[in-house]
Amino acid sequence: MQRRQFLTSAATAVPLLLGNAGRLYALPVSGPRLLVVFLRGAYDASNIVIPVSSDFYYAARPNLAIARSAALALDNEWGLHPALKESIYPLWQKKQVAFVPFAGTDDTSRSHFETQDTIELGQPIAGTRDYRSGFLSRTAAALAGTTPIAFTGTLPLSFRGPQPIPNIALTSTGKPGVAGRNAELIQSMYQGQELAPAVAEGFKVQDQVYQAISAEMQAANRDAVSPKGFELSARRIGILMREQFNLGFVDVGGWDTHVNQGGADGYLANRIGELGRGLALLATTLGPQWDNTIVIVVSEFGRTFRENGDRGTDHGHGSVYWVLGGGIKGGRMAGRQVAVTQANLFQDRDWPVLNDYRSLIGGVLQKSYGLNQAQLTQIFPSAQPQDLALI
Repeated sequence: MQRRQFLTSAATAVPLLLGNAGRLYALPVSGPRLLVVFLRGAYDASNIVIPVSSDFYYAARPNLAIARSAALALDNEWGLHPALKESIYPLWQKKQVAFVPFAGTDDTSRSHFETQDTIELGQPIAGTRDYRSGFLSRTAAALAGTTPIAFTGTLPLSFRGPQPIPNIALTSTGKPGVAGRNAELIQSMYQGQELAPAVAEGFKVQDQVYQAISAEMQAANRDAVSPKGFELSARRIGILMREQFNLGFVDVGGWDTHVNQGGADGYLANRIGELGRGLALLATTLGPQWDNTIVIVVSEFGRTFRENGDRGTDHGHGSVYWVLGGGIKGGRMAGRQVAVTQANLFQDRDWPVLNDYRSLIGGVLQKSYGLNQAQLTQIFPSAQPQDLALI
């Protein structure tokens, strides 16, 4: 391997490389914690937060609908998927989760990539997009003393910006791939160069993360099965946000259910069960900090309200967003709503969007962090914050 190739490979192997050598992630962090969970692939919200009072729902989904008797009662009009009985439903009963139906963006492309970009950028649809400026990066800049992190293999679009943001993949629990003598060798190669402090700081934070995760996992494995998927990631996220970081992002894939998505059981039920257990585990892992944490679950769009010929659902528009936390005013359906009827569908196929995601998140930021209108306009240009009385 040529020296240039080695340096390039070594630099990309540092998962928490920081561009600002003077910025340290000291323990502990203070202030509110915010985590955005992005369900990539557009989850079928109608089969998770179920409009049980709607006869049209049952007529539109002869194979996929969740029976009224199987749904967990939220109120007179809405029910929750039974796969969330042991995880999210107890949080609902404690008033620690609220659901916002008819939520989303005014992007009507129904393209996964375009709409995901729209949400992560947080910029108005009209005009030229600036792909160097994500809404979480702008949020981090507006909040004093913020220690952000992306729990992703590569830096997501939402965190792109002038401020250096660390990211770490949560796909394995093994020892860092570059450590010990190899880490020392890489740092020596950068000695005297502009990136030297950033490389050293990246290795330092990598080691802190590994030590924290290893200790917690060893303690948790007493005669227990190993956590999988998001459940595993959620525990690790909880450890790090409890101690080191207070603004985070994680994405979870596998929600594009065109074929055989299932109803009360099956593919989607299994996926939502994993997500629910992961979120409940996150709350447990955060401990007392759960009361100081807000988790917002979003997806790029919903699914078609009617099932398709392959017993699945296609790309839609409106969705249901979740807001969780020990200190929120939950246990209710929040935001603007309409009756779930054919007449109220968007383009006679999808849920309408009545609660813009930028206004929703902007309202949460305004109430939890005390941001003024100028700061909120920086984060979400041309959007007015919507106070859903969740804080």
